[in-house]
Amino acid sequence: MTAPRRRAPARRAARSQPAAAPTGPWIPEFDLHLFGEGTHQFLYRRMGAQVIEHGGVGGVNFAVWAPHATHVSVIGSFNGWDATQHPMQRRGATGVWERFIAGVGPGALYKFEIGIASGHAVRKADPYGSFSELRPDTASVVHDLDRYKWRDSKWMAARAARQAHDQPISIYEVHAASWKRTGGDAPDWLSWRELAEELVPYAKRMGFTHLELMPVTEHPLDASWGYQTVGYFAPTARHGTPDDFRYFIDTAHRAGLGVILDWVPAHFPKDAHGLARFDGTHLYEHADPRRGEHKDWGTLVFNLSRPQVSGFLLASALHWLDRYHIDGLRVDAVASMLYLDYGRESGEWVPNARGGRENLEAVEFLQRLNTVVHERFPGVLTFAEESTSWPRVTGAVARGGLGFDYKWNMGWMNDTLSYFSADAQERAFKPQKLTFSLHYAWSERFLLPLSHDEVVHGKRSLLFKMPGDAWKKFAQLRALYAWMVAHPGKKLLFMGGEIGQIGEWNCDRQVTWPLLDEPMHAQLQTYVGELQRLYRSTPPLHQIDDHWDGFQWIELSDPTRSVFAFARRSRDPAAQTVVVAHFGLEPREAFRLRLPAGGRWTECLNTDDTRWGGSGVVNAGGVEAVAIAEQRDGLTHQATLRLPPLGVSWFVPEVRAPKKRRRSSTPPPPDTDPTKPASP
Repeated sequence: MTAPRRRAPARRAARSQPAAAPTGPWIPEFDLHLFGEGTHQFLYRRMGAQVIEHGGVGGVNFAVWAPHATHVSVIGSFNGWDATQHPMQRRGATGVWERFIAGVGPGALYKFEIGIASGHAVRKADPYGSFSELRPDTASVVHDLDRYKWRDSKWMAARAARQAHDQPISIYEVHAASWKRTGGDAPDWLSWRELAEELVPYAKRMGFTHLELMPVTEHPLDASWGYQTVGYFAPTARHGTPDDFRYFIDTAHRAGLGVILDWVPAHFPKDAHGLARFDGTHLYEHADPRRGEHKDWGTLVFNLSRPQVSGFLLASALHWLDRYHIDGLRVDAVASMLYLDYGRESGEWVPNARGGRENLEAVEFLQRLNTVVHERFPGVLTFAEESTSWPRVTGAVARGGLGFDYKWNMGWMNDTLSYFSADAQERAFKPQKLTFSLHYAWSERFLLPLSHDEVVHGKRSLLFKMPGDAWKKFAQLRALYAWMVAHPGKKLLFMGGEIGQIGEWNCDRQVTWPLLDEPMHAQLQTYVGELQRLYRSTPPLHQIDDHWDGFQWIELSDPTRSVFAFARRSRDPAAQTVVVAHFGLEPREAFRLRLPAGGRWTECLNTDDTRWGGSGVVNAGGVEAVAIAEQRDGLTHQATLRLPPLGVSWFVPEVRAPKKRRRSSTPPPPDTDPTKPASP
């Protein structure tokens, strides 16, 4: 009685299929050749579940790589999950299995049943699947990625210019599942369309240039924050369909915001439906646990020596840039890829062929990734989360570099937060925590991150890293942000930092938006918006970020009193911004500061302004710089300033309109028409 019921759905599916359904393969041999080489740049349009017409018949072509499988079948909602209904055809020595199934369409659930050498079978989700069921269910879902109509042509045409290295980049880092929730802290995530209507205008109003999304690739465990990815080609079903995600990106682009995706090629989890022991062997991971496992993370490491594996990851990256119009990739845990001994003790790792600890396959992969990305998608940015002193992370591949556009400056982050979290007396003995980053600021192109990693696991929120009472905490947080924005390098701030989140970030709760009912938090939010506006509109703060020509120290002789000053320059010699920081507890009156030009200097920002909740020690009307006899380092003038407590001020030269030339009162001769050229 049970057997007929199990076969009934398959019989119905068979009756609905055209009699002349094609049985031959759809993927050309040349594509399979490129797949074997690991050089197929459009692999995401061949592998997985492709909604196509084959021989004039509509359906889905399924393809999966399982070279050690004894047999492979497509199972799904269309055949009662019966492996006997749709066995796949092996495509020679490539290890690719393929099957076209007529009549199947978007929305169908499926997996691959893979026979392994032991005689058993495993059921796996599609490694190239473009959509998945919502966890805890694990089937892949057929989706047609060619039906969405984009409306972001203006953004795409201007993207390369807007994302050039001399442009302002200020990133709002977001965990989509906890930025805001429909039920407050209840587990009700906003959909991508709801995020498009709420997050996009918020980030735009706050003045950020980009959104960076923590991994939205499909993942089974909420607590992994997306960093234990299973679906490298699928946006998580937590927020809707792939087309919903495209709508979100489309909306961001039409609002003038770029979207950066956090992407994780360093490791993957061991979940049974995922990549681990995919065909009964260590196919995607190294077999040797000394190379194939991150014990600290409980995850597996990709075997990049296999061209099909490196090709899989390359295809994933290109897939997001091509089919989702993603503007940048932040590559996670690059250091763990570069070093064979990362997180390992002596005897727990295997040296490379040269006897060293460098992962040569990973170096080659990252260089190829950046080369191909920049060739196919000019203007797209790549960011390396690289926490060591590996040389030339942003250097040209042709010169031995890795080819990234930017490296996260983890040293700056650690030193700066160490300084700001110290009390005023202790700061007098650690000025190098603020100055050391300027010794290497131009060795790479850097991004300055105040990311999610700094506000979890007992590290406290940014506000509560600051010492002192509530007023001092807010004053120092405003000063930290002004210091970061003025420091060479692009910027990143994690969600909640702009309102002075009190508690640490919790992925199960939304940002504490009710804090905005309290004046100090609302004032901080307004301040951050003004800071972003000034950053974008002030070329010296972003135009020359990667060369010492854009920076000059002015005041370093008074570090024990926590006074620092420097100038930022643009390509226009007349356009400069002078930044003066005073991290002492008491205001300082009549402070004399050398300046690079004379005349009136306007104070365009003062973190102690009463508008932001400060005490009001400002330089209203600006300051006048007068010439001095003792000149050095191009500092030809001097002004007298008021330095606020725990504050930062920015000064710009006052722009005076040129004097209008007086018109002559003498009329032209009567025989002369002033609109005509003179006679020769």
